[in-house]
Amino acid sequence: MHETHVTVRFSETDALGHINNTSYFIYLEEARIRFIEQLGFKMNIENWNFILASTKCDFISQGYFGQELSIKTYVSKIGTKSFQLEHDVVSIKTNELIAQGNAIMVYFNFETQKSEQIPELLKKELKGYLVLS
Repeated sequence: MHETHVTVRFSETDALGHINNTSYFIYLEEARIRFIEQLGFKMNIENWNFILASTKCDFISQGYFGQELSIKTYVSKIGTKSFQLEHDVVSIKTNELIAQGNAIMVYFNFETQKSEQIPELLKKELKGYLVLS
Protein backbone atom coordinates (compact mmCIF):
# COMPACT_ATOMS: atom_id res chain seq x y z
CA MET A 1 0.00 0.00 0.00
CA HIS A 2 1.26 3.47 -0.88
CA GLU A 3 0.67 6.37 1.50
CA THR A 4 0.52 10.12 0.76
CA HIS A 5 0.04 12.75 3.47
CA VAL A 6 -1.76 16.07 3.03
CA THR A 7 -2.70 18.85 5.44
CA VAL A 8 -6.07 20.47 4.76
CA ARG A 9 -5.64 24.13 3.77
CA PHE A 10 -8.20 26.83 4.58
CA SER A 11 -8.91 27.34 0.86
CA GLU A 12 -9.99 23.68 0.62
CA THR A 13 -12.86 24.13 3.07
CA ASP A 14 -16.29 25.59 2.44
CA ALA A 15 -18.71 27.91 4.25
CA LEU A 16 -19.82 25.03 6.48
CA GLY A 17 -16.26 24.64 7.77
CA HIS A 18 -15.53 21.21 6.38
CA ILE A 19 -13.47 20.01 3.41
CA ASN A 20 -15.26 20.92 0.20
CA ASN A 21 -16.20 17.91 -1.90
CA THR A 22 -14.08 19.08 -4.84
CA SER A 23 -10.94 19.13 -2.68
CA TYR A 24 -11.03 15.37 -2.23
CA PHE A 25 -10.46 14.89 -5.96
CA ILE A 26 -7.31 17.03 -5.69
CA TYR A 27 -6.08 14.83 -2.82
CA LEU A 28 -6.81 11.67 -4.82
CA GLU A 29 -4.98 13.08 -7.84
CA GLU A 30 -1.95 13.88 -5.67
CA ALA A 31 -2.00 10.34 -4.29
CA ARG A 32 -2.26 8.85 -7.82
CA ILE A 33 0.68 10.90 -9.08
CA ARG A 34 2.86 9.97 -6.08
CA PHE A 35 1.88 6.31 -6.48
CA ILE A 36 2.75 6.27 -10.19
CA GLU A 37 6.03 8.08 -9.50
CA GLN A 38 6.91 5.43 -6.93
CA LEU A 39 6.46 2.86 -9.71
CA GLY A 40 9.22 4.67 -11.63
CA PHE A 41 7.17 6.97 -13.89
CA LYS A 42 8.05 10.64 -13.39
CA MET A 43 5.48 13.35 -14.07
CA ASN A 44 7.08 14.23 -17.40
CA ILE A 45 4.82 15.21 -20.29
CA GLU A 46 7.10 13.52 -22.88
CA ASN A 47 7.03 10.16 -21.10
CA TRP A 48 3.61 10.11 -19.46
CA ASN A 49 1.51 7.11 -20.50
CA PHE A 50 -1.59 7.31 -18.32
CA ILE A 51 -5.01 8.87 -18.65
CA LEU A 52 -7.79 8.94 -16.12
CA ALA A 53 -10.87 7.13 -17.45
CA SER A 54 -13.04 7.35 -14.34
CA THR A 55 -12.91 8.56 -10.76
CA LYS A 56 -15.34 8.69 -7.86
CA CYS A 57 -15.34 9.54 -4.19
CA ASP A 58 -17.68 8.56 -1.36
CA PHE A 59 -17.74 10.93 1.61
CA ILE A 60 -17.86 8.96 4.85
CA SER A 61 -17.33 11.63 7.52
CA GLN A 62 -16.32 15.28 7.68
CA GLY A 63 -12.79 16.62 7.48
CA TYR A 64 -11.67 20.08 8.60
CA PHE A 65 -9.08 22.83 8.10
CA GLY A 66 -5.68 21.91 9.54
CA GLN A 67 -6.45 18.21 9.71
CA GLU A 68 -3.64 15.92 8.63
CA LEU A 69 -4.82 13.20 6.28
CA SER A 70 -3.29 10.03 4.95
CA ILE A 71 -4.37 8.82 1.52
CA LYS A 72 -3.73 5.09 1.35
CA THR A 73 -3.59 3.86 -2.24
CA TYR A 74 -3.65 0.32 -3.52
CA VAL A 75 -4.51 -1.57 -6.71
CA SER A 76 -7.80 -3.51 -6.85
CA LYS A 77 -7.81 -4.65 -10.51
CA ILE A 78 -5.28 -5.06 -13.29
CA GLY A 79 -6.63 -5.46 -16.80
CA THR A 80 -5.02 -5.68 -20.21
CA LYS A 81 -4.97 -1.92 -20.85
CA SER A 82 -6.10 -0.43 -17.54
CA PHE A 83 -5.88 -0.77 -13.80
CA GLN A 84 -8.03 0.39 -10.90
CA LEU A 85 -6.74 2.22 -7.85
CA GLU A 86 -8.54 2.46 -4.52
CA HIS A 87 -8.00 5.31 -2.07
CA ASP A 88 -8.80 5.46 1.64
CA VAL A 89 -8.63 8.98 3.08
CA VAL A 90 -7.96 8.67 6.81
CA SER A 91 -7.37 11.14 9.65
CA ILE A 92 -3.79 10.63 10.84
CA LYS A 93 -4.70 11.71 14.39
CA THR A 94 -7.80 9.54 14.93
CA ASN A 95 -7.45 6.92 12.17
CA GLU A 96 -11.07 7.74 11.23
CA LEU A 97 -12.07 6.98 7.63
CA ILE A 98 -13.04 10.30 6.02
CA ALA A 99 -13.58 9.27 2.38
CA GLN A 100 -13.07 6.43 -0.07
CA GLY A 101 -12.38 6.85 -3.74
CA ASN A 102 -11.26 4.97 -6.78
CA ALA A 103 -9.84 5.67 -10.20
CA ILE A 104 -9.48 3.74 -13.43
CA MET A 105 -6.19 4.49 -15.17
CA VAL A 106 -5.62 3.59 -18.82
CA TYR A 107 -2.19 2.98 -20.32
CA PHE A 108 -2.23 5.40 -23.27
CA ASN A 109 -0.08 6.34 -26.26
CA PHE A 110 -0.44 10.08 -26.83
CA GLU A 111 1.14 9.93 -30.30
CA THR A 112 -1.40 7.44 -31.66
CA GLN A 113 -4.16 8.62 -29.29
CA LYS A 114 -4.97 4.99 -28.45
CA SER A 115 -4.85 2.82 -25.40
CA GLU A 116 -2.15 0.16 -25.29
CA GLN A 117 -1.48 -3.00 -23.35
CA ILE A 118 0.14 -2.43 -19.99
CA PRO A 119 3.81 -3.51 -20.25
CA GLU A 120 4.65 -6.67 -18.30
CA LEU A 121 7.18 -4.83 -16.12
CA LEU A 122 4.51 -2.33 -15.05
CA LYS A 123 2.02 -5.15 -14.41
CA LYS A 124 4.59 -6.79 -12.16
CA GLU A 125 5.04 -3.54 -10.19
CA LEU A 126 1.26 -3.05 -9.90
CA LYS A 127 0.82 -6.59 -8.58
CA GLY A 128 2.98 -5.60 -5.61
CA TYR A 129 0.18 -3.22 -4.55
CA LEU A 130 -2.73 -5.52 -5.44
CA VAL A 131 -5.28 -6.01 -2.67
CA LEU A 132 -8.20 -8.28 -3.54
CA SER A 133 -11.50 -7.63 -1.79
